[in-house]
Amino acid sequence: MQYQEFIGRVQQQAGLGSFERAEAATRATLTALGEYLSGGEGHDLAAQLPQGLAEHLHRQPPDRSFIFSLNDFLQRVGEEEGVEIGAAEAHARAVVDVLEEAVSGGEMQDVRRQLPSEFDPLFGG
Repeated sequence: MQYQEFIGRVQQQAGLGSFERAEAATRATLTALGEYLSGGEGHDLAAQLPQGLAEHLHRQPPDRSFIFSLNDFLQRVGEEEGVEIGAAEAHARAVVDVLEEAVSGGEMQDVRRQLPSEFDPLFGG
């Protein structure tokens, strides 16, 4: 999947009014996800994403992993994107849905294994 298609799908699924808002939602979600993933998993996920998206998973040093709850994750997304937590949740869910389309099933399983079960509502829906 190419960059434009990825962002376009996020825009459509999240019901965002502009391509730029979809870019902001995607950037915020991938940045927060990159902060959480450890053991090279962020690099593995980034390898399957188009240029322009992959670097958001690398914004933190690769050996730096933050342990936080789903609520902390959504607050982080909201702060990065500049939206309230309810909007951040809807946007993060849309980004994860498109991620599931864009990368291999095995890679998404690897990502999910690093996240506590409370993150399950972000996946598959």
